[in-house]
Amino acid sequence: MSERKVSFAAGPEGLVPRANLVWLVLLGILASFLLPDSFGASGGCLASSGKEKIAVIFDTDICDDIDDTWALVLLLQSPQFDVKLITTEVGNTEAKAKVVARLLEIAGRTDIPVGIGLQQHKNEHRQTVWAKDYDLSSYRGTVYRDGVQAIIDTVMKSSKPIKIVATGPLPNIAAALEREPRIAQKAEFVGMHGSVRRGYDGSATPSAEYNVKAFVKAAQKVFTAGWDVTITPLDTCGIVQLKDHKYQKVCSSKRPLTQALIENYRVWYRQGILNEHKGLSQAELDKRVAEKLDSSSTTLFDTVAIYLAMSTELVKMEKLPIIVTDDGFTRIDDKGKVINCATEWKDLGAFEDFLVDRLTRPKR
Repeated sequence: MSERKVSFAAGPEGLVPRANLVWLVLLGILASFLLPDSFGASGGCLASSGKEKIAVIFDTDICDDIDDTWALVLLLQSPQFDVKLITTEVGNTEAKAKVVARLLEIAGRTDIPVGIGLQQHKNEHRQTVWAKDYDLSSYRGTVYRDGVQAIIDTVMKSSKPIKIVATGPLPNIAAALEREPRIAQKAEFVGMHGSVRRGYDGSATPSAEYNVKAFVKAAQKVFTAGWDVTITPLDTCGIVQLKDHKYQKVCSSKRPLTQALIENYRVWYRQGILNEHKGLSQAELDKRVAEKLDSSSTTLFDTVAIYLAMSTELVKMEKLPIIVTDDGFTRIDDKGKVINCATEWKDLGAFEDFLVDRLTRPKR
């Protein structure tokens, strides 16, 4: 057999045949055009396109409102993120951790640790029945009993900056800052908080938004810490809702995690009706649940915080001096810390399309 001569070039793995190196380069160029996960539904490039994944800690009051579950599923189905930790906020945080852990198992993401946040009570929440029989000790990943310390350790041990994305009141984050103020030097904060110029349901009058008002002192501490702060106030997140064919596409998705999302929506909505109407017949209860679940989502406030952690393309951002008042309002005030506020949508329809795409795209 005659000897074939092959020229070599230095590559990242050492010496690579030059012909192979040319093919690798061409394949790399082709992939940059074909890979859809680097692009938003509007066709615009997301913040992490071509870059290292975004390290994230997700702090959530899941089970109080269903939008946290939509946000968690969006987070898990967005390849831009490297999720380092998920912590539960407010109320029975251990029961909430069961819901998170079960969802992570369905997603095949037991590599993500779960942290149990500061507990205010041991009552049930509207959604916790979905994981009532789930044994948290069976979670194949790591469960931290002290979620606040887990936040601190994750930030301080990280070799790169981390974004803390919060979609509920802020006792965990405020406690972490109290124990270790240096986390503000190594992290950014992204939150679904406040009301700048518009209130609930698009009202022209600002509201004392729940995530701020529920724990005002905690919000004041977080908003004045020495980190970069980005928020979606009610001005933008308060008008996000999926209806008609967009909503139906999510409902009909065959992705197990998205199906689990709709299961949770059903459980959450059913329990809410039962809490208000104790003597309702089973037939009437089923009818009311079906009417809602067949028509639309609730307001999906928290999904916008997940989006802002990866991109601001579809929103108008303003740098505004914001103070948190003692009665729970987020006011523009020259004495306030300048923070990044998503105050208007450039293209709300494109965000809805993006959200639907992420929730329904087949797993690769």
